[in-house]
Amino acid sequence: AISVGYRGAGTVEYLYKPATKEFFFLELNPRLQVEHPVTEGITGVNVPALQLQIGMGIPLDRVPDIRRFYGLDAADTSKIDFLNDKYVYPKNHVIAARITAENPDDGFRPTSGKIERVRFQSSPSAWGYFSCGVNSKIHEFADSQFGHIFASGPTREHARKALQLALKTMLIVGEIRNPVEYLVELAETEEFKNNTIDTAWLDRLIAEQSVKMRF
Repeated sequence: AISVGYRGAGTVEYLYKPATKEFFFLELNPRLQVEHPVTEGITGVNVPALQLQIGMGIPLDRVPDIRRFYGLDAADTSKIDFLNDKYVYPKNHVIAARITAENPDDGFRPTSGKIERVRFQSSPSAWGYFSCGVNSKIHEFADSQFGHIFASGPTREHARKALQLALKTMLIVGEIRNPVEYLVELAETEEFKNNTIDTAWLDRLIAEQSVKMRF
């Protein structure tokens, strides 16, 4: 950010390779993305609130959530060297799943139509939100995403299982297609379990039709 003179809110996406402990830059979006609760679940920092506090002119090292993230007294006024000071290493894992009106049997082509019912029960390890409720509709010219689920746990495996359980227990009734069952099976693949996926992984699975849904 410093080298290119970037200031303001932004979401930087990286791909991490565990075998070599390398990070590979994917993209930068000059805004918060819908996955920001992943960052919040890992760091304990309320990202939208942080954005507003920065906009109000509050220095970053005076924001209570940021100070707690660095293991400091939230009420103190000491400076934080963000390039050199070490933060408290996160002890939580979070995995997100987008809920869309897409057909996994047709290359995830968007679908449209009525939604009669969405049933989802939040738990201590998984929560979600939806922009559609009872007797609502996904318009053909609208974005296909209408929900998001976030699962957390002390390890990635705990978070993965919590996500699968949350997906298995949710119900979507209506004219649209959705990838919920596909996501359950996707999270069961060995590549996902072992975190050996790459940027071509999903496209490869779709082309090979190797992820089979049970129903």
